[in-house]
Amino acid sequence: MDILIVGSGGREYSIALALKKDKEVGTVYMAPGNGATQRIAVNIDIKDFDELADFVQNNSIDLTIVGPEAPLVEGIVDVFNERKLPIFGASKKASRLEGSKVYMKNFLKKYNIPTASYIQTDDLKEATDFIESLTEPIVIKADGLCGGKGVIIAQTKLEATEAARDMLSGDSFGDAGKFIIVEEFLDGYELSVFAVCDGENYKILPAAQDHKRLLDGDNGPNTGGMGAYAPTPLINDELYKKVEKQVVIPTLEGMQKEGSPYSGVLFIGLMIINDEPIVLEYNVRFGDPECEVLMPLLETPASQLFYKAATKDLQNLDLEFYDKYAVAVVVASQKYPYSGSTPSEIIVDENVHDELDGTHIVYAGVSKEDEKLYATGGRVLLCVGLGESIKEARDKAYLLCGQVHFAGKQFRLDIAYQALNK
Repeated sequence: MDILIVGSGGREYSIALALKKDKEVGTVYMAPGNGATQRIAVNIDIKDFDELADFVQNNSIDLTIVGPEAPLVEGIVDVFNERKLPIFGASKKASRLEGSKVYMKNFLKKYNIPTASYIQTDDLKEATDFIESLTEPIVIKADGLCGGKGVIIAQTKLEATEAARDMLSGDSFGDAGKFIIVEEFLDGYELSVFAVCDGENYKILPAAQDHKRLLDGDNGPNTGGMGAYAPTPLINDELYKKVEKQVVIPTLEGMQKEGSPYSGVLFIGLMIINDEPIVLEYNVRFGDPECEVLMPLLETPASQLFYKAATKDLQNLDLEFYDKYAVAVVVASQKYPYSGSTPSEIIVDENVHDELDGTHIVYAGVSKEDEKLYATGGRVLLCVGLGESIKEARDKAYLLCGQVHFAGKQFRLDIAYQALNK
């Protein structure tokens, strides 16, 4: 089976790694890939959806997997479906669950799925009036796609009003912020739950926990994610059942009623309060860095998971995961997330010690020049550790961080702290 992966980040790199271990997989193509994906796949520089579909047809590629949200929101799945080309991902209509936070919040309300109280508005006075009715802190969200950075948690009402003003004026996120959500802040702990869906059936993956803030102790600005681990002990069988009954099932049934059957992976961002799941957001793709800890735990051949979801055959999939834990630590550039950094050569120590068995590097924001890798992105790479316990996996990941060098590297030192302090 030959497979095309659309995307260029760590999420797509980790999917490619999982597929390369799959005996059923032949050639893996990546469009466009990054400087390191050439080691495990064939990079192709095609962006147009119709041209990508032509490439798939002309090369008899069996399956396409879409990694990032932008091509899903723009309708790549619809183009492939029209040609009856198997593709893993959500349709353009279904992708509104991530593409429009206003649509998502209204969907949650319509189908009685638990979420925070909110208003949607493009009027600053209406936003300000609602802000005044809330208890601090207050959450302000841009409606459209903002690369995972369109959420402001304001500590004061003044800060919330300023964030709303900046979004609505277009100063913060351009057109993506011309419509906003103002909602109450929920005080609990966050979990990432993923359901792989085929329109009717679904498979729940082990819950993960992401670390959004730049600095230790969940301080500093929000980022695209500074690390993750899975599975998390912060969820049990009872809570999994609540998530299925109160969130997953009504979401899939609701999407069918909306005329947008959901296929692909549904990323449910949850806040857990008093053992009850409250939906913060949906994403229509794997989280990054959550994907990087889920893929190495997957015991079932990765090609089966993606292909059966794409061909509406999940009911015949026996999904199994290794009885292990994975921890991923994001190693970012010096100025992330504030601005870009000067490209710097990446050097990985050759003397990998025995204690580093069960680790690997996932490359994201990198380029290649003269057979050398350079850190060129904000989130440059991830150090992933596997172990029999979260602590063992975490320790391996951090040992690997010490083996990787480039100018200005930064990373958090407390990934998985909530689980280890439980």
